[in-house]
Amino acid sequence: MSAIVQRSRNSAMEMLSISDPRTGEHVGALPEAAPLAVRRAVNASRAAQRDWSATPPAGRGACLRAAARALTEAAPELAEMNSRETGRPVEEALAGIAAGAATLEQYAELGPVHRGHSLRGDSLAADYTVAEPRGVAVLLTPWNDPVAVACGLIGAALVTGNTVLHKPSERCPHLGVMLGEVLAPAFPPDVLITVTGGAGVGALLTEQSGVSVVAHVGSSAAGQRIARASTLTGAHVIRENGGNDPLLVDDDVDPVWAARQAALGAFSNSGQICTSVERIYVHRCIADSFCAALEQEARRRNRDGAMAPLVDVAMRDAVQRQVAEALQLGARAVEGGAVPDGPGAHYPATVLLDCTAGMDIMVDETFGPVAPVQVVDTFDEGLRLAASGRYGLAATVLTGRIGHAQQAIAALPVGTVKVNEVFGGAPGGAAQPRGESGSGFGYGPELLNEFTRVKVVHIAAPPLASPGPTGTADGDFDDDVEAAPDDGVPDGGRPKS
Repeated sequence: MSAIVQRSRNSAMEMLSISDPRTGEHVGALPEAAPLAVRRAVNASRAAQRDWSATPPAGRGACLRAAARALTEAAPELAEMNSRETGRPVEEALAGIAAGAATLEQYAELGPVHRGHSLRGDSLAADYTVAEPRGVAVLLTPWNDPVAVACGLIGAALVTGNTVLHKPSERCPHLGVMLGEVLAPAFPPDVLITVTGGAGVGALLTEQSGVSVVAHVGSSAAGQRIARASTLTGAHVIRENGGNDPLLVDDDVDPVWAARQAALGAFSNSGQICTSVERIYVHRCIADSFCAALEQEARRRNRDGAMAPLVDVAMRDAVQRQVAEALQLGARAVEGGAVPDGPGAHYPATVLLDCTAGMDIMVDETFGPVAPVQVVDTFDEGLRLAASGRYGLAATVLTGRIGHAQQAIAALPVGTVKVNEVFGGAPGGAAQPRGESGSGFGYGPELLNEFTRVKVVHIAAPPLASPGPTGTADGDFDDDVEAAPDDGVPDGGRPKS
């Protein structure tokens, strides 16, 4: 089985066609996997999993290290393809690839020390737990940080003894194929298989009875479909899905510093990050200064050409529809807010003022460089609004009051609360999203637990053998008693002394 699954020769070819979002030029086209090819890939992955799960964890870790080295060597070519398919600057793409290699190295270390627990029971018994691989893992990964996210899931799944069917996003299929070609040779055949295709192929993968776990990073709508499919197959599901992350700005912080934090959160990677700042609640006392500084931050990025394009025209048009709806309902665009002339999928850094809670831009996920601002009269009002909504990925609070920080930590129904820093965190951190943002640990050491099942082992001491006629165990003799010679004469036939 090849590391790349495509349609058979006799099938009607469904193609994934990609254009460069910077220029609109054609990048290339790849065929989608046919249903028969998908089923064969699942069968091959199941067959390979038996031997792979029997490989010692240290051996699996050695394979991950080899994959990390291969990834580092191929970084320039992968970064160039990443830029061509998604518009991400090459420097940022290289940083994502370096993060992916580091994550493979991390799981190479964590896998062999992924341990169970001992349980206190009877003094003559032993109780402990064993982590076992789930089986075949389907990994559905996104386009906005494609290598880093894929390597995190691939590393955790493989080091725990699962085999992997990886379907990269249909928005960067060439990059996904290249990544598979780089990583797969580090493992035995069919341990890592790349499957190309769009939403239909992804759905078909999740519907296969031979799949034991599905990990999905992408939209909430797709994640909910996957969760429903798993109720029929019994597959375990890990989801990190959409978000509508709030930023709450208290009245005691420096408004210029707060605006820089807001701009970093809203405009980084052109707003195409799961944990981007997507709605801002600022206290009225500092609102004027904050909004003026945020406007300047956006204008500087637009003037300097710092904004990369969105991934494609369809995404840009979706962002513009949300902005236009907000403008119609009374919002003001003090910077950006319109599709620029020229080729590609470019969209400017945009600041919207006078936003209200009922606007889609404040309610739904916006995967673009838009900073919508709503002014609030009190911290409590802002916290109430920030805690509302159906998503629960992350939230940020900028405040100098420890009491307000603690209040926000308790009240915000999200997986991650960040205080006074929109991005950052300790290495190895992991969180569980809430609401429509997903479920399960999507990264960190805890991800190893998601890809395994726990077996409890109980070992008790056997009972001692019952005593024999002489008061010793049957078949045994006391040390000071001489054994009678085995002369073939039954005891009853031997003369008395």
